[in-house]
Amino acid sequence: MELIQDTSRPPAKYVKGIPLIKYFAEALGPLQSFEAWPDDLLISTYPKSGTTWVSEIMDLIYQEGDLEKCQRAPVFMRVPFLEFKAPGVPTGVEVLKDTPAPRLLKTHLPLALLPKTLLDQKVKMIYIARNAKDVAVSYYHFYRMAKVHPDPGPWDSFLEKFMAGEVCYGSWYQHVREWWELSHTHPVLYLFYEDIKEDPKREIQKILEFVGRSLPEETVDRIVQQTSFKEMKKNPMTNYSTIPTEIMDHSISAFMRKGVTGDWKSTFTVAQNEL
Repeated sequence: MELIQDTSRPPAKYVKGIPLIKYFAEALGPLQSFEAWPDDLLISTYPKSGTTWVSEIMDLIYQEGDLEKCQRAPVFMRVPFLEFKAPGVPTGVEVLKDTPAPRLLKTHLPLALLPKTLLDQKVKMIYIARNAKDVAVSYYHFYRMAKVHPDPGPWDSFLEKFMAGEVCYGSWYQHVREWWELSHTHPVLYLFYEDIKEDPKREIQKILEFVGRSLPEETVDRIVQQTSFKEMKKNPMTNYSTIPTEIMDHSISAFMRKGVTGDWKSTFTVAQNEL
């Protein structure tokens, strides 16, 4: 684990033509030695598409709705973030070493950078896609508060970079498309953020069926309640408030900001909406 020194917005580092947070790009080397297990479950999204939300839902499913067990550690320790690396915080690979089976894993990596072992082991995956406009707005605010990102600049220029695939993790369009295509040949449950928002109980039932588990209805209701935006925003085990301020500055923008659909309408101009 690196000591916190100056994290001040290093430029993105390109790997196979894809821009990444500098520290995350450096984590890809050690990640090559990662070995997936057949009972792993991978949660994958483009950034700001509901990863933390579904990670908490999955941990509650695995803990059979036991809220106390899900308070054992912050969500990023319970669901290791494969490519994560930042000064002063354990890397994803380090967290992975202490994670017992069955493991929940998280990534934002496009397929070109995904460790091949996950595909070789036919690991089950849950992918969540979210409206591109809402992603762009949320990502802009995340760039502002998470200082491991390059400087986002003003909203107008950030949106241009987002549309051109020049933000960290590259093109949203390519990401959601290639994971959709993977779902035709690999065990991928492809979900939509907006569907989970509309009817979380229905989508949790889909997840339970996909992972081959069943829970009593009252347990599912408890999971729905515990993973509401209101509950997760105030829960220090899910709201990233335990991350050092040098990495994430919640005074700039909260990690859990609004958690709504259609928020892009309060940010996009008419002209931007027509791009």
